[in-house]
Amino acid sequence: MGGGTVLAFFVLSLSILSATACDRCVHHSKAAYSPSASALSVGACGFGSMALGFNGGYIAAGSSALHREGVGCGACFQVRCKNRRLCSTGGVRVILTDLTKSNTTDLVLSPRAFTAMARDGTAQELKRLGILDVEYKRIPCDYKQQNLSIRVEDSSRRPDQLVIKFLYQGGQTDIVAVDVAQVGSWNWRFMSPEYGPVWSTRRAPAGPLQFRIVVTGGYDGKWVWAEKAVLPAEWKTGSIYDLGVQLTDIAQEGCYPCDTREWK
Repeated sequence: MGGGTVLAFFVLSLSILSATACDRCVHHSKAAYSPSASALSVGACGFGSMALGFNGGYIAAGSSALHREGVGCGACFQVRCKNRRLCSTGGVRVILTDLTKSNTTDLVLSPRAFTAMARDGTAQELKRLGILDVEYKRIPCDYKQQNLSIRVEDSSRRPDQLVIKFLYQGGQTDIVAVDVAQVGSWNWRFMSPEYGPVWSTRRAPAGPLQFRIVVTGGYDGKWVWAEKAVLPAEWKTGSIYDLGVQLTDIAQEGCYPCDTREWK
């Protein structure tokens, strides 16, 4: 294959990729009703009771394809049922807080989220059905003025065993790598994913600590830096610390159909 042919093929490949790039891929599946929101907060994502305060309690458990071994924890989705007699066209926005083992549904919705799909006066009928045909798409999470934060987990032990949980992860992003270093040092040490939004290291540096993370954006990843000390030298378990950054990046994927409109 000549050089001109290779270049033409490369340009054609980029054109096809751009044409199929989408940040609102629409998926079709089923969603089930969960009688308890608490059951969706204590599971595979590790958010615990904090999840009940996310998004006003509009939370969901997702299939393994959505949970993605924890990478999908905290992702936001817009879901609406296909029964137009019973359901509104806007549906509901939910945050993924757990994993469902069901092989018949992609989503299990909290009581508040499930009934929020209903038209006026049809919520009880929706609950009686229990499982609905739905369409859904991933959407950016928006925590308004809340920065990306970390909670130091109770299993942490100073000085070197540090376990953190990410909270308020905005945008439409995945956190795929986390490093920690003493403030002012370039001796970065990687952290390992534990489960869901939880990362850990047994080699935490001493002193006040700073973090850098890799998040997905477009088809690629990019580094995001905390510009300041995030953890004080005397960090405490159970405390939440502000990273001083907000994530607004949008991840892309190739799919059809692509629906960039806001469902209302």
